[in-house]
Amino acid sequence: MEVWYRSRAIYEAVMKLLNDSRYGEAVEMAEKIPDPRIKAKTLAKITIELAKKGRDYSDVLEKAIYTMVDLPRGESTKALMALAFDFLELGMYEEALKVADYIMDLPNKSKMQAEVALKMAEEGKVGEAMKIIDNILDDDVKTWAMSRIATKV
Repeated sequence: MEVWYRSRAIYEAVMKLLNDSRYGEAVEMAEKIPDPRIKAKTLAKITIELAKKGRDYSDVLEKAIYTMVDLPRGESTKALMALAFDFLELGMYEEALKVADYIMDLPNKSKMQAEVALKMAEEGKVGEAMKIIDNILDDDVKTWAMSRIATKV
């Protein structure tokens, strides 16, 4: 339990550093979080904040992904999907797909790819969306995405 409390305290300190735009210090402190779940969440928040500000987030993204991949499978999937959805909300489709590539659970990976494709189709990028759908490996999700995209165009 001590690890969790220490991790939460560091997380709170990192959030304050982020609010003050002290990104380097935030990353440095986040790397010291002992609980891998909280560490993954924290690195994801830093990554998204840097992306919103138009700053280089590539190193932090890599750290976040590798921390997430090391979590137990269900937790890893949940963390990676949350990060991918955050990128999707920012309209950063390539990044959302990049994160989705690390999801080992095929149905969830496919769902994330489908969500990106549908969002792109809504923006009129139907050709690009269809390429993504064509590469979805889960047939049920692929069929669902195809039926949904038909209503978007």
